[in-house]
Amino acid sequence: MLRIRTVKTGSGASAVQVIYYLNRKRVVYKHIGSAKSKEELEKLLLVAQDFIDNYAPPLPFQEETKFDNLLYLDKAEFLGVYYNYFYEIIWSIMGKIGLSGIKKKILLDLVIIRILDPCSKSRSIELLNTYFGIKHNRQAFYNSARKWLDLKQQVEQTVIDFLKQHYSFNFELLFYDVTTLYFETFDSDELRKQGFSKDNKSLQPQILIALMVTPDGFPVGYEVFAGNTFEGHTILPVVKKFITKHNIKKFTIVADAAMISSANVKELREQNINYIVGARLGNISVDLFKKIQQSLVIENGKTVRIVTEKGYLICSFSDVRYRKDKYEMEKQIKRAEMLLNDPGKIKKVKFLKTENKEPTLNTELINRTKALLGIKGYYTDLEESIADNDTIIARYHDLYKIEQAFRISKSDLKTRPIFHFKEEPIKLHLLVCFMALVVSKHIELSTNVSIKKFITELKKVTDARMYSQITKKEIRMRAKITPIIEELINRLNLPH
Repeated sequence: MLRIRTVKTGSGASAVQVIYYLNRKRVVYKHIGSAKSKEELEKLLLVAQDFIDNYAPPLPFQEETKFDNLLYLDKAEFLGVYYNYFYEIIWSIMGKIGLSGIKKKILLDLVIIRILDPCSKSRSIELLNTYFGIKHNRQAFYNSARKWLDLKQQVEQTVIDFLKQHYSFNFELLFYDVTTLYFETFDSDELRKQGFSKDNKSLQPQILIALMVTPDGFPVGYEVFAGNTFEGHTILPVVKKFITKHNIKKFTIVADAAMISSANVKELREQNINYIVGARLGNISVDLFKKIQQSLVIENGKTVRIVTEKGYLICSFSDVRYRKDKYEMEKQIKRAEMLLNDPGKIKKVKFLKTENKEPTLNTELINRTKALLGIKGYYTDLEESIADNDTIIARYHDLYKIEQAFRISKSDLKTRPIFHFKEEPIKLHLLVCFMALVVSKHIELSTNVSIKKFITELKKVTDARMYSQITKKEIRMRAKITPIIEELINRLNLPH
């Protein structure tokens, strides 16, 4: 039978113990604590009695685990919170994708923290400890990180295997685009170079990133180019490398107008690569312009297919696009007229030209622009029996999904700006961001909520860290999982 015993200590405090007698010998089963005042003694006596009544195991008193979780707030210290539930869920998702098969735990941990709170690698290692209680040696990371670049091919293959199994991916259709990532410096090198910046950072060096995604917007591969590379020169080497790597027989690439040129079209056809790309109608020949005027019915939704040296040119007319184009044209004409009336402020604008060293309105260009209002063009080599005009247009419009991928990468995962200065850490940074993008996209496609919303919900489930002054141990108390989180986890088909 358990009893409460109070005994004076050498310091004059009153020690409260839970004891029992075995073979006429007193055995201290649990030391509850020491009190220096009458009030503290009364509280410890209540704790001891509560332990005997509710938590003590039956004889022979070998189990003490329940008491380890006994917590009295006036005998506890709040240490903060962890987000271990978030960590567990993201780790489970990576396991489902197959990324946990990459036996580099610190790399996978960096992917998780990139999703939760993107920052520098040094800061990420610090936050892993702050948010999850996971400690990594910073120097060990820097010593081994350069070896991880060889994992890029394994990561991409793992993603493709997952897509085949869970998203019915078959290589037949992929979307291609590029973006630029700038650096917080003005020093250039062989990789970081000044070029046309999509971030409006033309004075700073940058790199060019080519990305391919599935019709669902799921990333399948990426390549890195020097910052001054013309984007139209990237599509062929990237696509050909991808086809060779995966031994693809049938393939269609969708890209924007910057990727099309006579040379590119010729090589795409030689390689038996089908294409759907945007057309810049402002640059077409006079003869082709006349054919469009003669062939296309100016009614909402009408289309026409015209044979050209770059393949079939499909043109469509849209009332919505007409209103938008007309608004933009009128705004630019008004600006040109305003600058024309104030020669001191003459700038290069679309509808101004110089004749006899005098600026004047470019009426020819204005008339041509008016004739193309509401018309959008697309080049393809696919026969109409394989993909009709509406299908070609719908496929091209799905390019917004790659823009979504870039948005997630740049905004939510903060891929830019890049603070690294050497090629190896730059490419490692992109590998981490690509893996984080893969996880984020799977979450968005499965749950139908944004990655930002998903993170916000999961962060509501925290583990409160309490230090018990009685047991001298840390106790963690997890917040209740909300119905919204349960629904999200169910959509991801993960265990609770």
